[in-house]
Amino acid sequence: MEMSKLSRLVFLAAAVLIAAPSVAQQDYPNRPIRLIVPYPPGGPTDIMGRLTSDVLAKRLAQNIVVDNRGGAATAIGAELAARSPADGYTLLVSSETTFAVNPALKSKLPYHPERDFAPISLLTTQPYVLAVTLALPVNSVSQLVAYAKANPGKLSFGSAGLGGANHLAGEMFKTVAGIDMVHVPYKGNGPAIVDLIGGQIGLMLGSISSLYPHAMAKKLRILAVASSKRSAAAPEIPTFAEGGVPGYRVNGWNCLVAPRGTPRHVIKRLNAEIVAGFSQPEFVARLGKQSIDPAVGTPDQLAAYMKSEIARYRKLIKAIGLTVE
Repeated sequence: MEMSKLSRLVFLAAAVLIAAPSVAQQDYPNRPIRLIVPYPPGGPTDIMGRLTSDVLAKRLAQNIVVDNRGGAATAIGAELAARSPADGYTLLVSSETTFAVNPALKSKLPYHPERDFAPISLLTTQPYVLAVTLALPVNSVSQLVAYAKANPGKLSFGSAGLGGANHLAGEMFKTVAGIDMVHVPYKGNGPAIVDLIGGQIGLMLGSISSLYPHAMAKKLRILAVASSKRSAAAPEIPTFAEGGVPGYRVNGWNCLVAPRGTPRHVIKRLNAEIVAGFSQPEFVARLGKQSIDPAVGTPDQLAAYMKSEIARYRKLIKAIGLTVE
């Protein structure tokens, strides 16, 4: 009888131990989640961070707090995320600058794109556009190139920071078009766009979602889209090739990651919710209106994409001879 009772106790203890992980898994998340965006408010990654926050809040039934930490071409926010507890309650939404341009351009970073993060999913891709201040007397890429050649060194372009993706996009444009421009770095796309609208800088290359609304409000003028074909959301914008600068293509992308070491069941849950949320027809349509394409997939697919993008940017950076340290 005693042995039977002892056996039952052993069985119950084992059952509790086996059940504990599943109970813990079901318990996530049980408090608000911090979503770090390594840019100031107002830029394309901030927009994507808030859209991601909306999706996760609804699907996880939990508050998602967006924490903007701009500066150092996303390195400040990325380092903060990398050093945060790997418990599923700190996530990072960032861009090609963090996970491809910085690693390809800089030998020293306060974070490592692979060792410090657990991929969750690629989120979206979108083409870059060339926007100019209304004060600039140009209405096409060819006119802009002619203006720059007639006024060497007088044209300035803004970016979200030294060594960031749109800084590189500007340097690439200078090389392809054979013109000279002065780079003006900011702490994020938002401040750069404000100065572009105000005429403090002449032009900017950035995502269509961040610049097109200002063009629609007649605060900026968009000259070209850096894709192989015109955008379905803005078919009136010609491509760079149509504007006389063939071979210039740049696209932006955003992804969701967590600190390395985050439990696998958390990564799996977040991936499933992101893929489901970003696949909803109404959400796809919402993105489409901004010419943003959903690109969700598996963590392994995101890891492979990051590696391919780092290799691509290294090749581009070598070709144009850009160095930033």
